[in-house]
Amino acid sequence: MTTEIDLKKIPNHIAIIMDGNGRWATRQNLPRLEGHKRGVETADDIVTCARDLGVKYLTLFAFSQENWNRPADEVAGLMDLLCNFLISKRPKLIKNQVRLLTIGEVERLPPPVIRELSASIEATARFDAMTLVLALSYGSRNEIVKAAEGLIRKRVSSANPQAPVSPEEFASFLNTREIPDPDLLIRTSGEHRISNFLLWQSAYSELYFSETLWPDFQKEEFLQAIGEYQSRERRFGLTSDQIRDFD
Repeated sequence: MTTEIDLKKIPNHIAIIMDGNGRWATRQNLPRLEGHKRGVETADDIVTCARDLGVKYLTLFAFSQENWNRPADEVAGLMDLLCNFLISKRPKLIKNQVRLLTIGEVERLPPPVIRELSASIEATARFDAMTLVLALSYGSRNEIVKAAEGLIRKRVSSANPQAPVSPEEFASFLNTREIPDPDLLIRTSGEHRISNFLLWQSAYSELYFSETLWPDFQKEEFLQAIGEYQSRERRFGLTSDQIRDFD
């Protein structure tokens, strides 16, 4: 059965913590890397679905700063998968007019990955059907600290260093300064936390936690998450009556 959703109320920005690849592989008695390979296929399917639905921004938490601490062979395998994904999916991104962006400390990635990332970003820079954001070597606390450092450097050299700081000014120093905050944040695998992902940006995001491991997360449950989002009332600190008045 297909979930009914209102195509006029599609979230502008969906962010996803793609969790559960390793556990999926373990349950299948397969090496962990096989779970990541299956997860890449799922990511490709969800990107296509999001684009077809009219989602304007899709952010995927692909590799966290903490992931560097995993076994070296697993990290190397993940980097190879990422490189292959960028090469193999570049024609599809171009065909579907999907722009690619990244957030995180991408300079820490291996040179071949950086090269393919740069090529895909350049090749898709003019597209606007959807923006796909890959969070790579990303950690939100580190992002916030670096934003504070950037703000301090700017203020020290300004004419009025003691001027109040607005949330908008601070946000202009974040990795996501060109990206709207996520309306819906999805996490798979049954974990109910956001794991240092878009902490500032998700202040008013609707959260959807799925018990499904990422490799098994299919279009139907993606639609279910969007349907759940559409059933909620987003008040942003206002009352229900105030929201109805605005409508």
